[in-house]
Amino acid sequence: MTEKGSKPLIKCRDVAIAYDKLLAAEGITFDVFEGDYICITGENGSGKSTLLKGILGLNPLKSGKIDYFGISKREIGYLPQQTSIQRDFPASVYEVVISGCLGKRGIRPYYNKKERQLADYNIERLGIADLKKRSYRELSGGQQQRVMFARALCASERMILLDEPITGLDPMVTAELYSIIRQLNNDGVTVIMVSHDASGAIREAKKILHLDTTMKFFGTAEEYIQSDIGKRFLSR
Repeated sequence: MTEKGSKPLIKCRDVAIAYDKLLAAEGITFDVFEGDYICITGENGSGKSTLLKGILGLNPLKSGKIDYFGISKREIGYLPQQTSIQRDFPASVYEVVISGCLGKRGIRPYYNKKERQLADYNIERLGIADLKKRSYRELSGGQQQRVMFARALCASERMILLDEPITGLDPMVTAELYSIIRQLNNDGVTVIMVSHDASGAIREAKKILHLDTTMKFFGTAEEYIQSDIGKRFLSR
C-alpha cells in the first residue's frame, strides 16, 4: 500500500523474525507513513509483539530488511506489555515519565531543562499532573497506563509503538485510553498498536495488519471489514 505524495518512515520487506529459536513471524512486507495509525491484530502467538520488537531492534531479524527514513529506532517511543514487576515499580510518577528521556540524555548524569519541561508537558497532556508526586505502584491500572503513555512520548513525539495497551482494563478506562491514542494521532503522532481487541481496532485504527505468523492482510480498516479474514476474525 502506498500513500500518494508522501514517503514512508519505515519500510518492512519480507521480514522474518525468530523468538527463542522458533520462527515467530515471516513474509511481512508493509510501509509505515507519517500520521499512520496501524493496528496489528491476530490470534495469540501469531507474531504481533515479536514484529513490534523487531521494528524497535529488540528482536534481531532472521531475514528480510527494515529501513528507516528520517527517523531512527532511538526516536521511537515504546509502551510494552506491563508485567507484575513493572506495575510494582518503586518510583514516583514524575521519575517514571522523565525516564523516557534517557535516550536523549546520553551520558549526562542529569536531565536538562528541556527534558524536564518535556516531562512536565506530557504529564499535563495525559491529565496526570495531580499524580506527579505519587508512587507509581500505588496507581490504578488505567492511571499507570497514562503514566507509561507520557513516558513513551518523552522518548518520541513522532512515533509510538503500543503493545496491548488496554489489556485487563475496564471498559470505561479502555474508552479513555482509546480517546488519548486518537488525540495523539490527530496531533500528528504516528501510532502502531498491537491489540486483540478487533472491534476496537476497526473503530479506531486507519489501517489493519493481520498476522498469523505470516502476513494475512494489510490495508485500510474499511478494506479489512470486507475481507474474508476480517469477516472471520470479527465474527468470533
